[in-house]
Amino acid sequence: MSDGTILKPDKDYSETLAVELPKIDEVAKTNVQGAVEQLMALEKQTRQASDLASTEKLLVKIITLFKDSGDWKQMNEYIQLLSKKHGQLKQAITKMIQVAIEFLDQAPDVETKVETIENIRTVTEGKIFVEVERARVTRTLAKIKESQGDMKAAATLMCDLQVETYGSMNNREKTEFILEQIQLSIAIEDFTQAAILSRKISVRYFEDEEVQDLRLRYYELMIRISLHEDKYLDVCKHYRAVYDTPSVKDDESKWKDVLRNVVYFIILAPYDNEQSDLIYRIAKEPRLKSMPMEETLIKHFTTHELVRWPRMDEIYGFQLRQAAVFNVSDPKGEKRWEDFRKRVIEHNIRVIAKYYKRIRTSRLEKLLDLPYMETENYLSKLVTQGTIYARINRPEDVITFDKPKDANDVLNEWSSNISSLLGLVETLSHLISKEEMVSTDAKKL
Repeated sequence: MSDGTILKPDKDYSETLAVELPKIDEVAKTNVQGAVEQLMALEKQTRQASDLASTEKLLVKIITLFKDSGDWKQMNEYIQLLSKKHGQLKQAITKMIQVAIEFLDQAPDVETKVETIENIRTVTEGKIFVEVERARVTRTLAKIKESQGDMKAAATLMCDLQVETYGSMNNREKTEFILEQIQLSIAIEDFTQAAILSRKISVRYFEDEEVQDLRLRYYELMIRISLHEDKYLDVCKHYRAVYDTPSVKDDESKWKDVLRNVVYFIILAPYDNEQSDLIYRIAKEPRLKSMPMEETLIKHFTTHELVRWPRMDEIYGFQLRQAAVFNVSDPKGEKRWEDFRKRVIEHNIRVIAKYYKRIRTSRLEKLLDLPYMETENYLSKLVTQGTIYARINRPEDVITFDKPKDANDVLNEWSSNISSLLGLVETLSHLISKEEMVSTDAKKL
């Protein structure tokens, strides 16, 4: 087979075809097979002479005759036959495959269409020069399977394509393919595969304003993946990316819902350095002022003050339970509501640890509005995570939040205090000397 280099034809058959093709068209009206045999004889001559333009024209003509006569089976056979011819030009095969793909919409029924697609997939298998065409017909076949309800087959077909390695496919089409792969993986609940596929897309590509539609599709899918795994911080980040999309930011009906979800999920996210940094940045968003409830909610979690859960439930419970995030009818909504309660309790424990060195367990229970065992469970969890330091003395019924210092820490602190004290003494000495000098000068006058 030719290596794909466009060679100068040994002989130009364009004039011969101009004479012969009208005659063959007349023969085809009564005898399609006879016309095809004549075309095959001409195809052999043009192929051996490396006349690309004429070979392309003949290959397209042959499959067109069969399509027009309604003989799709023969067309598929000849696509295979012509693609296997010795020395067949790659560009000619590509052209034939492209025309065959265009014929798919004219197939008399779905079964014929699927057979033709499968035939094209067989012919293009392993051929890099028609990898894009193979990907496109595979996508069509996947959509047929999806419409028939066979989501698993559709996902298998699409996920077998490694479109990110196709050099001849533009970035937009590659991204569309990968997004469909992710969507089908989610549809069959293979979230691990969906997460792996999502890493094939560089988010920097979405900085181009011309691909805002793909950006929104991508983050919508990423939100679904993160929600499945209850990764609230990731969900918040994805919603922030959606919020920063110009088409959303310029539309009040869209950005309000998105910003509301940003607030809900940053509150639901477990506390760590990243979550703490992000919640303070979100709290500075100017548009929050037009959303009083969300602004007040986020203020509770950025202020070092206790937030009593019964009071929170009383004030915000009804409104929050109407939101899709905390929907009562959704099991996930129920879980998020319980997680919200946990975040309130954890916030309260961090506040108490900040202001108290030691506290009685009974007093802590009262501040948290929790029974003993639940109080201890939450406290133990935060200690295990390294969020706070605490030690429980059960016999004395005392919890200590003040971390004991070793000898080096005590010595360093003492040294620092002595240095500060000596500095103050020196400053005071200078001030006294200054006053004495001023007083002496005043007496001389």
